Formats: sequence, C-alpha cells, structure tokens
Amino acid sequence: MCGNPTFVCANPSINPEICGDVLCIVVSNSIQKAFSEAVQDVADFPRAGVLFKDLKEVWRNPRLCQGVVESVAHDILMAGGADAVVGIESRGFLLGMPLAMALGVPFLPARKGGKLPGPVVRMTYGLEYGEDVLEMQGDGLDRLTRIWIHDDVLATGGTAEAAAKLIEMSGGRVAGFSFLLEIAALGGRERLLDRGAVLPPMCSV
Repeated sequence: MCGNPTFVCANPSINPEICGDVLCIVVSNSIQKAFSEAVQDVADFPRAGVLFKDLKEVWRNPRLCQGVVESVAHDILMAGGADAVVGIESRGFLLGMPLAMALGVPFLPARKGGKLPGPVVRMTYGLEYGEDVLEMQGDGLDRLTRIWIHDDVLATGGTAEAAAKLIEMSGGRVAGFSFLLEIAALGGRERLLDRGAVLPPMCSV
C-alpha cells in the first residue's frame, strides 16, 4: 500500500487548530490515492537492478499537483510555518517553487556544483555510487529560522542532509523536510530527524 495518513484541511483558510471535519480527511485520502496511482515503476533504471519510481503522470496532472502543493503547504503551516523553502536540484524545483508561493515565502535553490554565480557555500557528499556536490548562495540565510527543504524522493537522505548542512553553515535554521515519495527501507528519515521534522510523504514504499 502506497501512502501514509496525513491530516490536510480542504480549506487552507481554516485555522488548523480548529479544523477537524470529515471533509479534511476525505480530501487528504483522495490526494494520496491519486498520487499513489500515478506513480509508475520502471525496472533497471538508471542502472540494472534499480526499480525507478517515475512521477511523470503526477507532473502531467495539474489538478493533482495543485492538491499536493496545498496539502504539503498545510502540513508545514500545522508544523509552525516557514520563512523560506529550499528546493533541491532538479526535481525538488518542480513543486518547491509552487510550495513557496503557496506559503508566501522565498524560494531558494540548492544546486549542483558550478551552476550558481557569486559567493556560494559548497558541500561534497557521498552517494551509493560515488560523490556529488551541492551549492547554495548563503547570503541572508542567517536571518531565516524556519527553512523547509523540499525534494521529490527521500531515499538515503544524503542530498537532503547536505542541503541542511549548507543552510546551517550559512547561519540559517532548518525547520524540516518535505518529500513526495519515501523509500522507507533506505533509512533516510532516521538520518534527517535530528536536523528537523520530516513530514509524512504522499506515498511510502
């Protein structure tokens, strides 16, 4: 079964402290069910033995994307709100920017090495098959105390952890992490919990 229970209000204007009607739960379950059904398995990609979770049918469904953004934004508000959203290159950009817009806060990109001008903070981190580099423009982050990091998939958590370290190096504070899909067996959630809250994803496999 793909999907964890998340309490989401059908009307974002409702105070989450007093929201509790059945419609909220129905809308949440409907979004999660639609998301789960849109996820497709692709065998042996990007290499033999890997089962890739393809979200293309999510991206092709604007109503579903809107519902996901509203759901995650509401969960962030229930967790205390945000003063910025960091999206991880590249698929973290796809809903990271709309998420920031829904919350009315700045969007900050965490990019692969060499793609940002000016002074940057840089982190090299390990992957299953080697190393990668993540960079951010760190100016102004020291004024932000509730930064949420967003990406599409939580696997081992290495990239999200690197983004959190970049924020901390720049004087900012991480409030938590949001992901659309979690591969629970890889243990990424446990790796991140000491750096911030990890919201329930739309889908867990």
